[in-house]
Amino acid sequence: MSAPLPTPESPMTLRWTAADLAGLAAAGMPQAPVLGQAEVRRIAADLDVWDAWPLACGRGMPVRWRGGELWFALAAPAFDDPEARHGHARIHHFHRIDGHFVHLGATFPDGFTPGSREWSGSAHFEADGQGEGGDVTLYFTAAGRRGEEEPSFQQRLFASTTRLADEAAGETVFAGWSDPVELAVPADVIYMSRHDATGQVGEIKAFRDPAVWRTAMGEEYLLFTASSARHLGQHNGVIGCARRLGGEAGEFEKLAPLIDASGVNNELERPHVVAHGGRLYLFWSTQAKVFAPGVTAPTGLYGAVADRIEGPWRLLNGHGLVFANPASEPFQAYSWWVLPDLSVTSFVDYWGIDDADAGEKPAGRTRFGGTFAPFLQLRIEGERAFLKEPG
Repeated sequence: MSAPLPTPESPMTLRWTAADLAGLAAAGMPQAPVLGQAEVRRIAADLDVWDAWPLACGRGMPVRWRGGELWFALAAPAFDDPEARHGHARIHHFHRIDGHFVHLGATFPDGFTPGSREWSGSAHFEADGQGEGGDVTLYFTAAGRRGEEEPSFQQRLFASTTRLADEAAGETVFAGWSDPVELAVPADVIYMSRHDATGQVGEIKAFRDPAVWRTAMGEEYLLFTASSARHLGQHNGVIGCARRLGGEAGEFEKLAPLIDASGVNNELERPHVVAHGGRLYLFWSTQAKVFAPGVTAPTGLYGAVADRIEGPWRLLNGHGLVFANPASEPFQAYSWWVLPDLSVTSFVDYWGIDDADAGEKPAGRTRFGGTFAPFLQLRIEGERAFLKEPG
């Protein structure tokens, strides 16, 4: 049997505090390398791409597909204002082969999902033992409501399943998708139900980014970005957790958050777990601008470590930061996703600014990447994680 999970009042929830982050000043901030023009490769001139994840096996490793890998990412038309993309986001899929991403198209049919937009999630593959055949379950966020005139910020967690089409089918990738099923509903007990707040990027509340973790015993946990219903305020971001009650059709029982950053940070985005060296590593992304006033911490990849999903969790490196954007390029990349081989993907946000004092992203498209960033590589030693030097 599994160990009991924390209740809403459980001390096993890790509280991420300003005191933890104060250690950054003394430790120094590890930084990703600066990107150059040759490393910013657009998928297409008329398409912006961000927030990527692979079709993965139960332990998170990308599965082999048609000589490469199948990936998903958010995408939208290339608007004059790149920040407008969030109101038009759709999930698209890509063939990663020979180190390059090839765009294959929108994943769901128009009007299929319950929201007015589709936001980030994850994807699981269950092989059937017949070549590359098997079932694909796509976990995703439905933002807003289908058919609404003005985009709202309500967020709901869904899953839909299909089969991979045989390679002989040519351009076809998926068979028909099953009707989306809602996974868990916030009830203002552990997690907030209202997500609109000011409506500004970085200030809305959260119930999004579903990612599944399966234990060796086959138990299934759902992680997600959320906002605390117990600690209301401008900065009450948490990493939520739920457990499937039974069977593939079972509902998820909402549990206490794994990480609680109330009073410190508003958004702990795209949480996911990687198993390495007999331990579990929980990673998330966050931006400098969503930390509370008085908390100085950069946009970067953060993480924690535990011996089991139930915790207790401990911050990596003592403060949580694994690496940040370069000091001179504070908006260079975002939305990092760590794979079990410790390679790390992200997308190019605003690059080539060369201004460590920049407080806001530049207006317009001139410095917007909107594409997959080069992969990075981590090195992990127990409760410490580093960006591996190239070579």
